[in-house]
Amino acid sequence: MLLAAAASARPGARVVDFGAGVGAAGLALARRVDGINLVLIEIDETLAKLSRDNAAANAIAADAIVLDVESGADVFAAAGLVPDSADVVLMNPPFNDSARHRASPDPARASAHVADENTLIRWIHAARRVLKSSGVLTLIWRADGIADVLAALDRGFGSLAILPVHGEASLPAIRILVRAVKGGRAPTQILPALMLNDESGLPNKEVSEVLAGNGALPLATL
Repeated sequence: MLLAAAASARPGARVVDFGAGVGAAGLALARRVDGINLVLIEIDETLAKLSRDNAAANAIAADAIVLDVESGADVFAAAGLVPDSADVVLMNPPFNDSARHRASPDPARASAHVADENTLIRWIHAARRVLKSSGVLTLIWRADGIADVLAALDRGFGSLAILPVHGEASLPAIRILVRAVKGGRAPTQILPALMLNDESGLPNKEVSEVLAGNGALPLATL
């Protein structure tokens, strides 16, 4: 839901959700912005079917495609995703470090959560290929991996805006939300941090509204 709330789109925009799972982020964005052309990409056929069912249950038009994000341009094109065709890409890539995280014995679960050293690079490469010039990528990643995100975006993206997300006000950020523009040239911005809980440890009321689908984050308004 944070990813959906951080993404910006206009009616008629082609929005592609990489690693869509059951469709939560893409469908939440479609609920907030009427009339987008939504494509949900998911490697797991069972989850892709659930995303179709969820779209139908919410009366949201969406194409759900079974596809490995790390596939080549020819595979993407065969699925109707030719280069320079998307206005917006949003992604929640597998981000647990394989060196520090014990992978699930279930291959599907492992691929959904555990990244190798090149996973992020390959996903961002796929986003760069499918996005139009000045198209926007919005992603969520581990806060301790910010250097990897910046390095992966250095080729082909600019005008970065970074929103740190803290679980507790007194503790380091746990996630970052990043907005990047294909071919962008504006200076990088670091926005005021988002606190999921206030200083007393209670849920932040504004964030709770966003998580309930009743608002957007500052990244979505840039």
